[in-house]
Order: sequence, then structure tokens, then C-alpha cells
Amino acid sequence: MHIEAGVVQGAKMILSYATAAGVVGMGAKLAWERIKEDGIVSFLIKSILATVIVFNCFEVLPHYPVGVSEVHLILGTTIFLVFGLAPAMVGLSLGLLAQGLLFAPFDLPQYGINVTTLLASMLILDQVAKRVIPKDTPYKDISYSQMLKMSIAWEGAIVSWVAFWAFYGQ
Repeated sequence: MHIEAGVVQGAKMILSYATAAGVVGMGAKLAWERIKEDGIVSFLIKSILATVIVFNCFEVLPHYPVGVSEVHLILGTTIFLVFGLAPAMVGLSLGLLAQGLLFAPFDLPQYGINVTTLLASMLILDQVAKRVIPKDTPYKDISYSQMLKMSIAWEGAIVSWVAFWAFYGQ
């Protein structure tokens, strides 16, 4: 989901820039930690793959306008589980940016709002995953109920952020 143009306007956009700076800063910190642990090549490969998948989810999979937003099937929980938190955050932010630059330049003014919605929701998903999945559990051993809990947290966080921006914009 992302906020359509015109929902938040004028001086109210400053909050979107501040929140975007916060989540992007957190993502940069997490990326640096991941690079130190796994190496730059591993991080770049995961981030590039996540970006390509996110971009394709935005442009290839069905997406529908719903109220003040547009619903995209991003597969956020799966991207998180396959690539990890930091590469997923990079993929979401760069995939969203590429979509705006290449196909939807009218969405670029809302980039701060939309990147906040996605990255803050990804941080919430990470916290839920830490509580739901025991440490060092292989991806193949994640149960349907664990996946459902994480997906509900991901979607619930996104819907909550969209609701926040819609009410804030009024």
C-alpha cells in the first residue's frame, strides 16, 4: 500500500521527510552491521535481488486503488525471510524509488511517506519475527502459523501507517 498524491500536502510533508530519514538511517545502521558480519558482496547480491523482486512486485503483480492508497502485493514477509532485514529494507526503498523514477514520477513527492510506511513496517515485522521464530530456525522449518503471524504483523503495520498518513493529511 502506498499513499496517493495529495493526501498529505504542504508543511505537513516535513514529518514524512523526518520519519523517512529516521527509518533510512536505521536501515543504514543495520546494513553496516550486516556488511561487517557477512561481507559486502553477500549484502549487495541480496539487496539487488530484493530490489528486483520488489520492483517487479510493484509493476508486474496486480495493484488496485483502495481509498487514499494503492494496494501492491509486495511479498514483504517472504523477502524478509529469504534475504534478511537490511537487504529487504534496501530492496523496498530502492524498488519503490525505481518505480517512481521509471513509471510513476507523480508518486515521488510522497516517497518519504511511502518509504516510512514500508521500512517502519519491516522493522515491526523483524520484532515480531524475533518473538515468533526461535533463533537459528531454518527457513524451511517455519510453520504456517508463524508465517501467518508475521504476515498479519507486516500487513497490519502497513495498514496502520496508511491510516496514520490519511488522518494526518486531513
